Amino acid sequence: MCSSDLIVLEHVVQSFEPGVDYPEPEVNAMLTEWTAGSGVDHVTVRRYLIDEDLLRRVDSVYRRSGGWTDVSA
Repeated sequence: MCSSDLIVLEHVVQSFEPGVDYPEPEVNAMLTEWTAGSGVDHVTVRRYLIDEDLLRRVDSVYRRSGGWTDVSA
């Protein structure tokens, strides 16, 4: 994966709050919004997020596991 793809994935993962569990239907809905009109399948984006260790999946429950977090607030 090229660095520009990873930058996009890190931006997408910002939609997920650290420490919050997300059921698969909610993850799918969030990623479907991100991919609408792009020609990219939300399932593929979900797989890339997992492959890059930005999301973790256990028993169809997802949790953010990577990406930058804004702590300035």
